[in-house]
Amino acid sequence: MRIKKATILFLACALLLGACDYIVLPEDIDDPLAGQSKGWSAVATHIGKSDAGDLHIDLAIRNETADWSAMKAAADKPAALKSGGKTTLCDTVFVGTGGHRLAPGFQMRGFITGTKAEPKTQMIYVECKGAEAAPGSTLSLDYSYVTGEYNYYYPDTNKVEATLEVNLDETAADVQYPIFKPVEGLIRKSDTEIIGINDVKLILSSVERTDSGLKFQWQTNNPGEYPSYVHVGIPPVIGADGILYGRYESPDIASVPVAQPGDKAEWTTEVAVPADVKGLYIMLSVESKKQRLFVNYAVDVTDQ
Repeated sequence: MRIKKATILFLACALLLGACDYIVLPEDIDDPLAGQSKGWSAVATHIGKSDAGDLHIDLAIRNETADWSAMKAAADKPAALKSGGKTTLCDTVFVGTGGHRLAPGFQMRGFITGTKAEPKTQMIYVECKGAEAAPGSTLSLDYSYVTGEYNYYYPDTNKVEATLEVNLDETAADVQYPIFKPVEGLIRKSDTEIIGINDVKLILSSVERTDSGLKFQWQTNNPGEYPSYVHVGIPPVIGADGILYGRYESPDIASVPVAQPGDKAEWTTEVAVPADVKGLYIMLSVESKKQRLFVNYAVDVTDQ
């Protein structure tokens, strides 16, 4: 936006034929290449055999879109393994973020699926029946991703289709989760005040470790003249084991209390996380600007 304004200023001055002797562009104009999206990438973390004897490739996927993003492998389309001069189609493909948006510069290796009553952990991997990974092998798969804010009414805004290419000669068994490339200014402290829809102030007032995971206490403060609320869904977390905990559902589904004018409202959400998982960050979606439009925040709860 700042680049566009500067361009308009330049053209206006040129048309005025001397009304501007020279132009000094603002120092904070964005570099057009800064934050350029590279889409998603992946690295093989382990290559072995499945229980059935098929080639099994564990993957870590990385958000290099320079924005918040959700990705998933193309439905009903196999991955392709190129090895030893031939191509093998791999029908078992579990690659994606499980519906969640992941912060830029973060990476993951699993997510929660199943049902509310019976959630299960889905690791990210590909299996190729009857194949071997000879030196020089590569794995490719088609996928799509979306970036930016989540709009309930237009969920596929900014959708991009691409192909993921993985060099199987370059395995990385010592991947450090969940951050592979820090993004300046991305991480928020847990007590940071966030402005939601209708200028309602949202605060994470407390975090508690429970027998099953984490309990978050949320508080909204409504400075307006009308009752208001802010949806945040059931926020997931990701930590040092690279698994995104919390089964996905649209963040507008979970009910939240209404804050009356000049008053506060409080409620809690919980997410199941193994007790030994540390280094956690909340992938928080906050209803902002208008109904069912969600802005994302990475909140630091690594002290839990």
